[in-house]
Amino acid sequence: MKLDKEDIKKILPHRDPMLLVDTVEELTPGKHIITTFYVDPGREIFRGHFPDEPVLPGVYTVECMAQAADVLLMADGQFPGKLPLFIGINNVRFLSKIRPGDTLRIEAKIKEAKIEKAIFTCSAESYVGDTLAATGDVTLAMR
Repeated sequence: MKLDKEDIKKILPHRDPMLLVDTVEELTPGKHIITTFYVDPGREIFRGHFPDEPVLPGVYTVECMAQAADVLLMADGQFPGKLPLFIGINNVRFLSKIRPGDTLRIEAKIKEAKIEKAIFTCSAESYVGDTLAATGDVTLAMR
């Protein structure tokens, strides 16, 4: 299943400038997802992070991973009217700089599910081309 930005807006409550999923390239609801995010050089954040050598802040990378996991969990309609709340991160590693003009590919899968509490932990990896840029686990609660 592939989704464009308009399809994604029907699933996620996020909007620009905090919508950090441009496309869904592959999706098996409840199992795994592959998304993309274009790191627009015009983003205001690059004026200060860092003016002489701009890189995407790590918190944006983690948010990209969390939003990919949000789509994965919400795409099947199991949580209508719920808000995906980001409640934890673990084991995050930043392995390569993400620069303006890069396109991130985020791959995520469900690692742990506490169905009765609607809490899920997803493992995610972010790539620029074939280079692994970041990994980590994001925990989300549907509320």
